Amino acid sequence: MSANELIQRGCPKLSGDASAAISCGSGCSGKLNITDWLNDIPFDARQNNLVEIRFKNTRKGIYHNVHELELQKGDIVAVESSPGHDIGVVSLVGELVHLQLSKYHNGSIQDLPKVYRKAKPTDIEKWQSAIALENQTMIRTRAIAKDLKLDMKIGDVEYQGDKTKAIFYYIADERVDFRQLIKVLAEEFRIRVEMKQIGARQEAGRIGGIGPCGRELCCSTFITSFVSVSTTAARVQELSLNPQKLAGQCGKLKCCLNYEVDTYLDARADFPSTEVALNTDKGPAYHFKTDVFRGVMWYNLGRDESNNILPIGVERVQEIIKLNKKGTAVKIDDIVLEPTKPTTEVGYSNVIGEESLTRFDDQKGSRPKKKRKKNNRQQNKNRPNDPNKKTDA
Repeated sequence: MSANELIQRGCPKLSGDASAAISCGSGCSGKLNITDWLNDIPFDARQNNLVEIRFKNTRKGIYHNVHELELQKGDIVAVESSPGHDIGVVSLVGELVHLQLSKYHNGSIQDLPKVYRKAKPTDIEKWQSAIALENQTMIRTRAIAKDLKLDMKIGDVEYQGDKTKAIFYYIADERVDFRQLIKVLAEEFRIRVEMKQIGARQEAGRIGGIGPCGRELCCSTFITSFVSVSTTAARVQELSLNPQKLAGQCGKLKCCLNYEVDTYLDARADFPSTEVALNTDKGPAYHFKTDVFRGVMWYNLGRDESNNILPIGVERVQEIIKLNKKGTAVKIDDIVLEPTKPTTEVGYSNVIGEESLTRFDDQKGSRPKKKRKKNNRQQNKNRPNDPNKKTDA
């Protein structure tokens, strides 16, 4: 039985039906999929001693192929787990796995968990039955947690391939004492229970959705490791500190705020400090805003006035600061303003109904038709039996 005949763990096309046949080819856009840019380079069997195995959601790891099995991408294998064994799908083989090893493991290869065998039909049947229990287990666990009055949310449940263990993913704002919950779950489902806390970003990545940019959420497509996002990233990019615009669907700051921070920091490396005020003959000028890529800094005469805003080039600002350190106040008329290019305003108008649906028709071909109709009328009038024809008395 091939991997295409089973639910692919870690695939964005995953459905709750364990009997569904969902194929996941090389063009899969799941974030667990890695482009094997070394796939056209031949490798020997010794380089196949490491394989990457993926499981449900974002869980995957590198395993040691101790029996030197001939594994290919998409094979279903039984791997070592604690306790028992787990079932996963091979997601990467070859030389690239050795390069990926530093991301998951820092010790020796011998310390890695082992690949036991290719999954047998009995292993696959038990694996499918375990997958079918995940949804109802999650619903029942939520009811139990509510009865115990625990301030937590059960986000997902992942059964181990041999149905002896299950991982319960939960979300909680504060620390939760779930020792009683573990006892109840162990008695209810007769399995070993492992609780794993996930954040709001991980939950949003598991559920998925469309962001305000019109694309799929980054956390559900390619982000696997979440980096903390602070409002400093928004300040560096001169963004408005509006929580409603900066927050994503998970309620946290958008992950995309970190994408261009390094570019802005490099561009602002030679910029003067925005906390330094410029001394002019009309009073101090305070920093108002900065256009990083144009190299223009706006200064305001007075903190409360917003009418006298002066755009000044970065090099000129540095010269003014040097003159101020010498005790010289710069005249407003001597400040060289940064030349700005005239921008064309983009206008919007309602064009619905202004163009006819037949504007692309061949007008030359339509004129003879009208003419022919007119000629037909004239021919009908000239007929002798025409009652409308006037005759002389």
